[in-house]
Formats: sequence, structure tokens, C-alpha cells
Amino acid sequence: MDIATVRNVARVARLKLTSEEEQAFARDLEEVLAYMEVLDEAPSGGEHDFNPVPVRDVLRDDEEGRDVDAETLRDSMDTYQDMVRGPKLS
Repeated sequence: MDIATVRNVARVARLKLTSEEEQAFARDLEEVLAYMEVLDEAPSGGEHDFNPVPVRDVLRDDEEGRDVDAETLRDSMDTYQDMVRGPKLS
């Protein structure tokens, strides 16, 4: 990596580097980029998408239904004038 790029990165990162540090960072960044070239050899996404495991919707559609009869439920609760009573709030 050239020194101009290192200076630009340092400026954006708001770092003040000496010329020795610029040289050292140029070498280090060149090594990092060389190491990342391994990714160029990786196969492209061809048959795999973002997720290698197929994702499918396992939820079912909602169906309207009643499990308990409303009259039976109301009879088992404390009611007043056909309304359910709850505890008094303080």
C-alpha cells in the first residue's frame, strides 16, 4: 500500500503519524490485503444464497375458533349484570 493511501486513511481516522509509522502501517496494511486475497479464491455464491440453510416459514395461518364456550366461562367467573368483575384497584 502506498504512503499516500496511508496518509489519507490516517487523516480520515484523525491520526497523526510520523514518517516511520506511515512506513510501518503501509507494510502492515499490505500484509493484511495480501492475506485477504485468499477470499478471491473462494467459490462464488452460485448455488448458495446468503443463508446456506434453507429458511422456510413454519408458522401456520390463524384460524378463528373457540376453545371454551363463552357462557361456561362467564358462569365460572364473578359477574355483575353480565359483566366480569375484576379485583378492585387502589
